[in-house]
Amino acid sequence: MNIALFGYGKMGKEIEQIALQRNHRIVLKIDKENSSILTKEQLKQADVAIEFSTPDTVISNIYKCFEAQLPIIVGATGWYTKFEEIKSYCLKENHSLFYATNFSLGVNLFFKMNEEIARMMNKFSDYEVAMQEIHHIHKLDKPSGTAITTAEKILANHSKKNNWSIDKKGNTDLFIDVVREDEVPGTHTVFYKSDIDEISLTHKAYNRKGFALGAVLAAEFLYNKKGIYTMSDLLNL
Repeated sequence: MNIALFGYGKMGKEIEQIALQRNHRIVLKIDKENSSILTKEQLKQADVAIEFSTPDTVISNIYKCFEAQLPIIVGATGWYTKFEEIKSYCLKENHSLFYATNFSLGVNLFFKMNEEIARMMNKFSDYEVAMQEIHHIHKLDKPSGTAITTAEKILANHSKKNNWSIDKKGNTDLFIDVVREDEVPGTHTVFYKSDIDEISLTHKAYNRKGFALGAVLAAEFLYNKKGIYTMSDLLNL
């Protein structure tokens, strides 16, 4: 496949390496330095786009790909307030969108595990549930998209919590402790604490390779498809 890359930072470069190893070609690299030169004709060189830019540019890039009839995989976060609008437009105009807050196989298994554990722990009122996410100091959004997805999985299966919050507001909020530290790729932990013990489940990324591989697999999956897809479709979860 011919791939267009939006965002050519550390993640973009990792995606490039994985794509080349899998015999794909990178025909376009768009970053903040050259975003002004992007045209519909340039996008038509590609078979698919992979989007890992910033919360400020991701929405514009999605619509540019739609205009060029280019399937797009979106890994950038911080745009989900516009999700319903983009979803509606994508389906109405018969475009192709694959989105995920995290493309790692392990993280998506972590999501599934948290659904099951939350359903189980909902029966035991002595345990208070909380979360922590740790990322590198360059990450712009708080909390991470992965943390938000994890929280949503818990909230859907745990009746004692109504919303998530990064501030300790009240007993009905699922608290997410946000930490920005060094060059940490991403660590997410869910805690169930009582007066006598604690149960925790953690996913810890060692590097960006798992995220990059998942994004390229998503591109291969989306190629020649129409509609909206997620990692659950790719992994049959």
